[in-house]
Amino acid sequence: MLNIGFQLMITIGILCANLINYGTAKIKGGWGWRVSLALAAVPAAIIAVGALFLPDTPNSLIDRGHTDAAKRMLKRVRGTDDVEEEYSDLVAASEESKLVAHPWRNILQPRYRPQLAMAVAIPMFQQLTGINVIMFYAPVLFKTLGFADDASLMSAVITGLVNVFATFVSIVTVDRLGRRKLFLQGGAQMLACQIVVGGLIGAKFGFTGVAEIPKAYAAVVVLFICAYVAGFAWSWGPLGWLVPSEIFPLEIRSAGQSINVSVNMLCTFIIAQAFLPMLCRFKFILFFFFGAWVVVMTIFVALFLPETKNVPIEEMVLVWKKHWYWGRFIRDEDVHVGADLEMPAANGNGKVRAGKVAM
Repeated sequence: MLNIGFQLMITIGILCANLINYGTAKIKGGWGWRVSLALAAVPAAIIAVGALFLPDTPNSLIDRGHTDAAKRMLKRVRGTDDVEEEYSDLVAASEESKLVAHPWRNILQPRYRPQLAMAVAIPMFQQLTGINVIMFYAPVLFKTLGFADDASLMSAVITGLVNVFATFVSIVTVDRLGRRKLFLQGGAQMLACQIVVGGLIGAKFGFTGVAEIPKAYAAVVVLFICAYVAGFAWSWGPLGWLVPSEIFPLEIRSAGQSINVSVNMLCTFIIAQAFLPMLCRFKFILFFFFGAWVVVMTIFVALFLPETKNVPIEEMVLVWKKHWYWGRFIRDEDVHVGADLEMPAANGNGKVRAGKVAM
């Protein structure tokens, strides 16, 4: 659940930023936005200074040959001297990682076609939900709908709160319901909300963008935007990080995660830069644009993403092999190679790694 924890921290950061924007908006003389921008340096400074006091991890120490220091650090982290078994596992994992060569060349092989496709598609689709349009430009969007400055900032705070609480829902339900169900349910919810919001805005403003919006009407729009944010926050938000971490085996993990993060950041940048010009040109049609992408990504999940709940990474090759489409890229010998990487030993007292028992 560490990957969902990562997404949770992002949502908390967004909420804090919205609260700061709301508070500093009351500062007179045009200093509000300056103070808000300057305050972003505070967490950056804390991270920079804190990094000076961070100790090395046991994994890093083992990789650099400092085995005694690694064992001492492991005892310190666990609060016990009984760390021999975990220490042995870390040493074995370090030795295995050194055997991995050319991860970028590996990921281009046909047997890793499913992982490569997911490394590109999942982060791209995550951004094409349009969530960052709401998160980045919520005050601008709400002000466009006719909210006053304070009201637009408060609406952004409300969506931030919904984002945080819905992410907690994902943490609680992801292992009960599975990844696919959350993806599909979240996609359907986001699509419905985007259609309603686009329809309401289009009916009131049209393409002129000039109209008075009643408070009750505006409240309904905010309600559906919050429902849209909730649908994202318990599906594509956390699962966009969780699922990729569950499908990359050791031999392509570094390349796969690098592609995943790079595509995510690239799409975030492109959409952030393109949103305001698109909003001015397309008006309410923009919601239907992102809604169309939600249809595409939901169909993609339904057809091409198998369930990864409770499936060890080393056994994912069996899941891909049985898939109606991805199975054509995976040979029988590829399945055997994947199965030999790590499986329970016959006597139940250890694990087989690459044909050896790690006790």
